Amino acid sequence: MPFANSARTYGSVAKTFHWLTALLILSNLPLGWIARDLAHQVEITPTEDLINRAALLFSLHKTLGVTIFFVALARILWAVSQPKPGLLNGDRGIEAWAAETVHWLLYGSLVALPLSGWVHHAATSGFAPIWWPFGQNLPFVPKSETLSGIAATLHFILQWVLTGAIAAHVAGALKHHLIDRDATLRRMLPGHTPGQPTARQPGHAIPLAAALAIWLGAVGGAGAIGWFDTAETTGPATLAEVQSGWTVESGQLQFTIQQMGSAVTGSFAEWTADITYDETADENGRHGSVEVVIGIASLSLGSVTQQAMGADFFNVGEFPTAVFVADLIAMDQGHVAQGTLTIRDQSVPVEMPFDLAIEGDTATASGGLTVDRSAFNLGQGVTDAKSLGFNVDIRFDLTATRAD
Repeated sequence: MPFANSARTYGSVAKTFHWLTALLILSNLPLGWIARDLAHQVEITPTEDLINRAALLFSLHKTLGVTIFFVALARILWAVSQPKPGLLNGDRGIEAWAAETVHWLLYGSLVALPLSGWVHHAATSGFAPIWWPFGQNLPFVPKSETLSGIAATLHFILQWVLTGAIAAHVAGALKHHLIDRDATLRRMLPGHTPGQPTARQPGHAIPLAAALAIWLGAVGGAGAIGWFDTAETTGPATLAEVQSGWTVESGQLQFTIQQMGSAVTGSFAEWTADITYDETADENGRHGSVEVVIGIASLSLGSVTQQAMGADFFNVGEFPTAVFVADLIAMDQGHVAQGTLTIRDQSVPVEMPFDLAIEGDTATASGGLTVDRSAFNLGQGVTDAKSLGFNVDIRFDLTATRAD
């Protein structure tokens, strides 16, 4: 069997690429569907066994997807360097045109489908890792839930475009083999089976235009029915405004936890802080106090946000807020907030060091602490620290102005 292509047959390299791609795709498509079904079950009953199985399947699916991406690129580079054996039915206009359109759909989807999945993975947090030594991020792809959602929708659409193209490709090969009884299928099998192309062959322009129209139609149709709507629906505030000695003008409240060996960072969009602070300490060394109320429903934790809201974790339906109440005390090296953190129905004494700078009536503060999630009954069903770490690093920073 020749190494390279000829005008009448495919070489061993092209055949290897063809069947390797087929094996990878036909393995990875059902793997992704099974993993997605398991993920829905995890949202309902997040047992450790289900979480681990879903993470394993997703990691395998993503790793195979990246493999497909590089195999597809290598296959395309090889194809453009080789003569392409002509169609054996090029004189049948519509049939030949359809075959070439399917080939364009296959090549394009084999690159775009895994790439969209890779972008979805890189733009979000809270994921099953990819088992390739590239890290989990992509150049020029920021952490953005909006971008991740768009990429996920594209990935979902393109999988069906690829599935349809594969079905048409297989049907065409079987038609050639069983009805036309020509060598179209046999010349892609091991061995040397040449086939004489017809003198007339379809061009590339019309099939490429047709493939582009199919892609645009699929994406445009999805957009028309709202699949790409990424605008966040902001409901009414669930936390009452507070009258505070210091008014928070800007700030953020985040936490980081290790999931599947990767750091996952979440943030709360809604929280209030009732702060009293005086530069002069009282007789007990107190400079003031703080009460922070956090709206749990405002949490953003990437792809595992809904899972975090469930009964085994924050249980937002029964415990919609978390509360931190503390005294503010100056130490030899900075300040510390000594008080109690309440999450769910558990109140735990904590101390949080923080840095404070005051210029006139403007104060900036930042600090954090580490807590054990098990102390608050968070994720009691997940006991393996490799799946979900126990230490949670909480960080805040804010700018506040002194009230009149």
